[in-house]
Amino acid sequence: MSEEKKQEATTETPVKETPAATEGATAPAATDAPATDHRSSRAPRDGERGRGGGDRNRSRRPRRGDRGRERQRPEYDQKIVSIRRVTRVMAGGRRFSFSVSMVIGDKKGKVGVGIGKAGDTQLAIEKAIRNAKKNLITVTMNKEQHIPHDVHVKYASSEVMIMPAPGRGLVAGSSVRTVLELAGVKDVTAKIFSRSKNKLNNARAAVEALKQLKTN
Repeated sequence: MSEEKKQEATTETPVKETPAATEGATAPAATDAPATDHRSSRAPRDGERGRGGGDRNRSRRPRRGDRGRERQRPEYDQKIVSIRRVTRVMAGGRRFSFSVSMVIGDKKGKVGVGIGKAGDTQLAIEKAIRNAKKNLITVTMNKEQHIPHDVHVKYASSEVMIMPAPGRGLVAGSSVRTVLELAGVKDVTAKIFSRSKNKLNNARAAVEALKQLKTN
């Protein structure tokens, strides 16, 4: 056999194709690193459950009982009439404390005035609230929350007059207005005849005037 025929025979021999070659896929090189799953490495986001099956943010959320406590309103509305720093002279020097006058009421006929003294303002406010609860009164009113008649009272150096005024709303000043608002009185006019600027005395005078109200 000649050398030219031997070369033709070698070139015409069929080449076996591998399955990977027929499908068009290439085999991975031996030097390539194994593919890593990025999902397992990243931390779970907010709202996703971790491997333990629990929600991480569950401990941060407030409980249902705590939400109810936050929404619960106080029994009485409160308003500070005056707050003063009081100085007391002792043998060792001066001692400072705070005096708080407060009015509380439910705007449904109950109102009270109290006073509290302490070295801290927060403690003085708590004392004033407790004292005001002890001095609560019930105001005589009709269904429309109107007072039945006029009242004129003098308490200490304060002199106050309260009169019904249908259709005018609440017309009053100083701490008398605060007492009437928290008591829930509507359509009334109040006049302070004295020149006293003591808000505590004016508030107590208003309370004494509301005490004298009687049903017709």
